[in-house]
Amino acid sequence: MDFQLSQTSTLEAVSNADESVVAQDIQARVDEATAQARASAEVAEAIASQNSAAERLIRLRFAERSLNQQAKQIRERNDVLSQTALDDLVESASSPDGKIEWKKLNEIATLDSQLRLAGRALERLSEHLIPVGEIVSVREESHALLAESRAMERIAQQRAEKLLGQMRDAVSEEMVLPVDLSKGVSGALLARANSLKARAVQLSENADRMEQMYQKRAK
Repeated sequence: MDFQLSQTSTLEAVSNADESVVAQDIQARVDEATAQARASAEVAEAIASQNSAAERLIRLRFAERSLNQQAKQIRERNDVLSQTALDDLVESASSPDGKIEWKKLNEIATLDSQLRLAGRALERLSEHLIPVGEIVSVREESHALLAESRAMERIAQQRAEKLLGQMRDAVSEEMVLPVDLSKGVSGALLARANSLKARAVQLSENADRMEQMYQKRAK
């Protein structure tokens, strides 16, 4: 190490003189710590809840599309059958015996009932189930991000405490040894944790607005 203490009282020790190598090493350690955070029980449970809520919302939207398609087919079938049934009704009523054939009319009544039920199901989906599903999905995503943020903060704290423990001998020798943790893995983890926390807060606020709108429409 080539330096003159009289000219340079503040030193910076790095594992490698190549800044790009140092940056890559820090990034690799941050990625490893991130994976460790996501594997923790708290975060894994929160992510599982988030995925469950997201999957339910996907199923609800699929149900809405499916019911819309089926309702369209029933309506088209009903229109065709109604016209034919009316013509048949007129023909049967005008026959010599005047006997009316009601079979197609019964089918039309069944189709009408199916159409009404499909309409009620679509109304429940669009006015209640899907909006609530969206709110729950957003809240679960926010919760998962917060859980991951807390886990990363704990790991950053543990790494910082371990590092400072390893430096105690040097501190006892020189009495004062400033350490800038913001440039290392702990600092990078805290920065990522803060970013996740900010996203979580934004999602939570979005969910609050969505719930207010839902409750307003429900009145």
